[in-house]
Order: sequence, then structure tokens, then C-alpha cells
Amino acid sequence: MLEQAQHKARPSRRWKALAAAVAVGALTVGALAPAAAFAAPRPDTVQQGLDALARDEGVPGALASVKKGDGRARNYTAGVADLATGAKVPVDGQVRIGSNTKVFTAVVVLQLVGEGKVALDEPIETYLPGLVRGDGIDGRRITVRQLLQHTSGLPNYLKADLRPRYYEPRELLDTALQFKAEFAPGEKFGYSNTNYVLAGLIAQRVSGRPLAAEIERRVIEPAGLHHTYFPAPGDESIREPHPKGYYRDAPGAPLRDVTEIDPSWGWAAGQMISTNSDLNRFFAELLHGDLLKPAQLTEMKKTVPAEKMGPGAGYGLGLVSKPLPCGGGLYWGHGGSFPGYETRGGVTDDGSAAADIAVTTQPSDPNTMKHVESLVETALCR
Repeated sequence: MLEQAQHKARPSRRWKALAAAVAVGALTVGALAPAAAFAAPRPDTVQQGLDALARDEGVPGALASVKKGDGRARNYTAGVADLATGAKVPVDGQVRIGSNTKVFTAVVVLQLVGEGKVALDEPIETYLPGLVRGDGIDGRRITVRQLLQHTSGLPNYLKADLRPRYYEPRELLDTALQFKAEFAPGEKFGYSNTNYVLAGLIAQRVSGRPLAAEIERRVIEPAGLHHTYFPAPGDESIREPHPKGYYRDAPGAPLRDVTEIDPSWGWAAGQMISTNSDLNRFFAELLHGDLLKPAQLTEMKKTVPAEKMGPGAGYGLGLVSKPLPCGGGLYWGHGGSFPGYETRGGVTDDGSAAADIAVTTQPSDPNTMKHVESLVETALCR
């Protein structure tokens, strides 16, 4: 989602974001003897879905983690981690998590709000004086809340022809300011990575520390996310066991390995690396109230309609809400796209159940993203 509704970027020209999906299979099991003696285990819908993804939809690798309300967790894999060697997908391997990074950035900003250092309805001019000016753009008219909720009207810097190299955050902002405002601040929802570049710059200015250090200190360490990090400048690698990420230039074109890439063009909007289980833990602790004070968590969950994020979706301050199809209320998450990887997941409103799925290329069928999101919902409903 490093784009207006999903990340879209291209390794040359404009980087395209990749989409991913899971198709859910069905299995019928019968028994000729008493159930107590010979009943077959209930089919595992998540494993079936991942297997179908790798078998039928051209995705090299897929991995998932599901945590149930009773605290039990299970990790899944399907496909291969490396098309050249056929190596197995590492269980709970690291992936680039794209726009899930936005939630980490939002938590840092909201913690600063709770400390009285930032005000949600204060203009961004207060914290970044004179920095935000452009055609129809004025930092004196845009609030911090509007940044976090994508209601600022700021254009997305990914409208430009970005090349694969290192970018400073200010360079990303300057790129965005070449374009005209999309709409007046507060008028409607409009997904833009520029919002979170500015949110990251505010966090740095107010805290006096780099954003990566604040995310580490305020979120990663307290939540015990041992496999999550914000790559350092120039770090194009993925530290721990991981499936390779692949990119297809066009439908039917060969898959290219894009695992090693400079992620700085995502920065506060999409630079981080994590695992399925770490993301589940992060969202569960966030919804449980372990990372924010009650007042700030309440503000985070105040949403505006965001149908571009899915049917019935709402966007809060870095969190996306969607209705559970089984009638269990809402679930919360975000999702992320980055060249080579797609992640989708969510956690129930009370933080008790969580599911996260990652895949390692753009699917050839645009409907497959609906499949993966449906599989997340199925896992949460069960």
C-alpha cells in the first residue's frame, strides 16, 4: 500500500507495488466408523489456501501466522523460497512489510501526543515551520490528524518517476511538492505516502532522535518484536532467513529476483522488515492497549470511510478497520506492498485473535488479493 490505495512502485521508471493473494480450497472428509475412533482432523483452511496459492496462482512462496483467542499460534508455509534452488520457505521468515510501517510511525506520533509534545489538531506548520508549501498546499492548513488519517490532500510522491537508489526523506517530500494538491485538507480520504513522510519528520523534530531509533525504543523493544527492524541507510539486504521476493514486469513476463533493494523510498511510509508472527504480536499488543494510552488508542480508532481499502473499510490514525464476515464486529490492521512482497493481516477488536499472510510476488490474477484478504478473515472468524 505504498501508493494511493496500495503501494505501487517500479524498480526503474516508477516502481510498481506488487499484489498477492490466497485462494481457499475445500476438502470433504467422510468416515465409516464411529467418530470418536476414526474422525479425520478438521481441514486447515489456511494451509489449503497457501497451497492453492502456490499450486494454482503462480506465486513462488507464501507464509502465514495465525494466533487464536486461546493463545495458540501456528505458522504455515507453501511453495518455495528460491526459484533457482527450490529451497523451502523458512517458517516465519522475514519479509518487507511495506505500509504496515505506517502503523509503527503513527504509534510513535501518538505516544508524543500522549506526552503533550504533539497535538493532533495542531497545524503541521507548528512542528515543521515553512517546510510544506506548494500548489494548493499550505502546512498552516493541514493538521497532524489529517496526515495520519490521509485526509490532507497532499499528493503522493510516487506520482514521480522514482529510480532505485537511496533517498533522503526531505527529497521524497520535495518530490511530492512538485505536484498540485489533490483536494482541500479535510475534504475526503486520499491515500498518500507523503502524509507519513511528514509524520516521520514531525516525530524526528519533536523527539530530537531519528525515526528508526524512536520506533525501536518506543515500539519494537516494548512489544518484544525480536525479528522486526527499520533498515539502516544503504542496507539493501534482509538480515534473517527469508523467502526471496520476485517481480514481474508484465503479465506473463519472467519473474525477477528483487530481494535486495534500497528501501529508503518507503521510509516512514514503508521501509520496515518483519515476520508474520511479529506483526500479529504488534497489532495484538496495540489493540490490547499496551503501546498507547487509552485516549490515544481511542483517537487512533476513529475512522473515516475508506472504500478504496476494501468494502466497508474505515481508516483511522494509521489503522484500517474492516467488518468480519462472520458477524464478529470489526478487525483492525493495515497491510503492505513492497517490490517482491505483499502482506495482509488483521487482529480482532479485543486483540485476542490475529492472522497475517505474506506472499512473494505480484499475482497474475487481480482477484487473488481478494482471496488473501478473505483467507485472513476466515482465519480470524474460526
